[in-house]
Amino acid sequence: MSFNLHAGRLIAGKYEVVAQLGAGWEGEVYKIRETSSGIERAAKLFFPERNPGNKSVRFYATKLHKLRNCNMVIQYHNEETITVKGRKVTVLISEFVDGIMLSDLVQRAPGKRLQPYVALHLLYVLATGLEEIHQLDDYHGDLHSDNIIVQRQGLHFDLRLLDLFNWGRPKPSNMLEDTVDLIKIFYDILGGQKHYSKQPAWVKQICCGKKTALIKKKFRTAGQLRSYLESLSID
Repeated sequence: MSFNLHAGRLIAGKYEVVAQLGAGWEGEVYKIRETSSGIERAAKLFFPERNPGNKSVRFYATKLHKLRNCNMVIQYHNEETITVKGRKVTVLISEFVDGIMLSDLVQRAPGKRLQPYVALHLLYVLATGLEEIHQLDDYHGDLHSDNIIVQRQGLHFDLRLLDLFNWGRPKPSNMLEDTVDLIKIFYDILGGQKHYSKQPAWVKQICCGKKTALIKKKFRTAGQLRSYLESLSID
């Protein structure tokens, strides 16, 4: 199904729809404005068939609350129930994060790739942010350049993460997969296989040829990756 809420529609009696931000398997995300304060927020509407027993919403709300002090995680506000096309729909209200998707940032860059030093700064911020999540015995579970928002870029990046995935109870393997995903993102934003042979040695030492087994052997955690980057010798 599709909700297709139009701009100006009032939901839950207190939020005005501004625009649709995206859609996925679980539902649709809208930019909304709180009518009483004018504050902009984000609303994720869950397709009822993808949210049996409200389990998906409960997972997101609980996880976002647990990770509320992590710098790269969006802040959960509250849950609402509305009626759309005659069906009860659960809505998760969170902070609205303004910025550009990492995938779009890369597409707009010269040659549709980031330069090594820029990509290195970005990887370091990601590793540091993931380390915070892992230290709370949790994980992201679905890291890629379409769910990383770049709020500010320069010598330091401000990044936020979207769409935390539910693979069940946190396990070390989940955190290891997060770390592998970080390296693969780094590899891809540098231009991938097409440009890999010409990358400097220190880039190749991080990427490990994008070979999962080698990455897992070298970087067991996001914290280990962060520490490695801090001591990296760049010729």
